Amino acid sequence: MPWPEPVTLSGPYAQLKPLSHDHVDGLVEAVKDGELWKLWYTSVPRAEDMGKEIDRRLGLQASGSMLPWTVFDADGKIAGMTTYMNVDAPNRRVEIGSTWYAQRVQRSAVNTQCKLLLLGHAFEKLDCIAVEFRTHFFNHQSRRGIERLGAKLDGILRNHSIAPNGTLRDTVVYSIIASEWPTVRAHLNYQLNEKAR
Repeated sequence: MPWPEPVTLSGPYAQLKPLSHDHVDGLVEAVKDGELWKLWYTSVPRAEDMGKEIDRRLGLQASGSMLPWTVFDADGKIAGMTTYMNVDAPNRRVEIGSTWYAQRVQRSAVNTQCKLLLLGHAFEKLDCIAVEFRTHFFNHQSRRGIERLGAKLDGILRNHSIAPNGTLRDTVVYSIIASEWPTVRAHLNYQLNEKAR
């Protein structure tokens, strides 16, 4: 049996459903909201490449290194994608990443809800010892979002990879460890309650 197994995760502000080719039209519409593929410091699929991106993620799922989801907002409309990636089953570690959201839900409760669901599943169901987050040094919006979750900075991997445009990527690495989860969970629930007011 694969670890982790595909599962639907639901909360008041968002639902995560296992990625499927049935979601391609909604994902194309979502990625066009903000033309997210134009951001040079991150990798978001172009609308015309969405089918290939679904194939790529499902291929990584089949190999045991990724568990991809489609993100739905509270109205049931597709809002983006997220994953557990770099799955390390023997050490019970996952990275939450390859995440993007339509512009209309950015800075809303959707991301907070998704991270609460993903972290809760990782620590409470999968018994993970740590959950990692990685982002480009210049992706300041992502870094602020990860820090708001309560993740701690592990370090910066300098010249970690070569981007499609030929630039060198410094990767900023954060994590939340199992002993920190109760406090992080309380913090995320507080943030959601504040957004609900």
